[in-house]
Amino acid sequence: MGAGRVPVDRLPEQQLGRRLVAIPLALIVVITVVDIHSPPDVHLGPLLVIAPALTASLAGPRLTALVGALAVAAQVLIAVFHGGLTTPNHLSQITALTMLSALVVFVCHVRERRSRELNRARSVAETAQLVLLRPPRRRIGPLRVAWLYLAAEDETRIGGDLFAIARSDRGTRVIIGDVRGKGLAAIGEASMLLGAFREGAQHYGTLPELAAGLEASVCRHLKEVADTEHDPGEHFITALLLDVPDHDTQVEMVNCGHPPPLLLHDGQLTVLHARRPIPPLGMCELPAPSHRADPFTFEDGDTLLLYTDGVTEARSPKGAFYPLTERAASAPTSGPEALLRHIHRDLLNHISHEPGDDAALLAIERYGTHPLHRTHTTARPLDGRLRLDSDSKPVAQDPS
Repeated sequence: MGAGRVPVDRLPEQQLGRRLVAIPLALIVVITVVDIHSPPDVHLGPLLVIAPALTASLAGPRLTALVGALAVAAQVLIAVFHGGLTTPNHLSQITALTMLSALVVFVCHVRERRSRELNRARSVAETAQLVLLRPPRRRIGPLRVAWLYLAAEDETRIGGDLFAIARSDRGTRVIIGDVRGKGLAAIGEASMLLGAFREGAQHYGTLPELAAGLEASVCRHLKEVADTEHDPGEHFITALLLDVPDHDTQVEMVNCGHPPPLLLHDGQLTVLHARRPIPPLGMCELPAPSHRADPFTFEDGDTLLLYTDGVTEARSPKGAFYPLTERAASAPTSGPEALLRHIHRDLLNHISHEPGDDAALLAIERYGTHPLHRTHTTARPLDGRLRLDSDSKPVAQDPS
């Protein structure tokens, strides 16, 4: 961003400020007229300093300097009508108003320069964060995708929560994760895992192999990127991995200590608990886990809702956790964007303030699958686990 450029979202604010400059101009006129028509022992001229001081909060240094000059000219006019310019009282008032106006213009100039520097820094930070996160496209293969990220720290777009989508030879691979900690301190660990996922998604043939590769990468590099000086505790990352084939409804899932995804199918919501719980990534002192995938059916029109615990652990002012499962079940079914808009509004209404922890949501809808054969393997909740019902009857080939 060039030094003279202004962010687009600040243009309406600046235009409004320029229009409001009419207020200090009107004050100059009113104070001057009233002072001229007042008795000689009444001095309202010192009130003219209000005009440049007010302009400084509405506009830049140039307009502030112009209003300050008009205020000094008005003080000179008042002096002409009340005893002349050579009276000690008027000379002191004109001198004091000139000095105060100059000081206000200087402060306004410094403030605007710092504001430009801050805007440049924000632009660079936002660009760097968005490059790290790389928001996914709205349509990827047979999937519609929508995402939402709420960062806990001010002036940040991302923090310790992460998600990414990568295309493989046979479909789409998805990760959503949550670094222990929040805000800027956790970005290093998030970037390390995202880089490993994007590289590994192209090279590992199966999802368990990808999960094992991510575990090895995290254990190799975690100490290099973790902020152990300011946060000497344990460092680990919960993660959920999905492998969504283009031409098959059977999706594989590996859950490394992450909250279970939600599946919306024909108006019904299913919580997809893993049958084989795996510890979070980065628990390097433990024996290497055996990564196995849990399959479930993901058909046309179904929607998967992935999220981090910043959503489910968001508390209301009375301390109640956000009931994501209930709210998602009653949300509109007109697409992933509408679903996330509904949850976003509802979540903010629930907590009644800015989020205290990073929170991420990823909604994925399948809309264009035409498999040659479909095996009816469905996931149903059973005592908090998955029950897999298999029927190997093939479905007739779709001529399209």
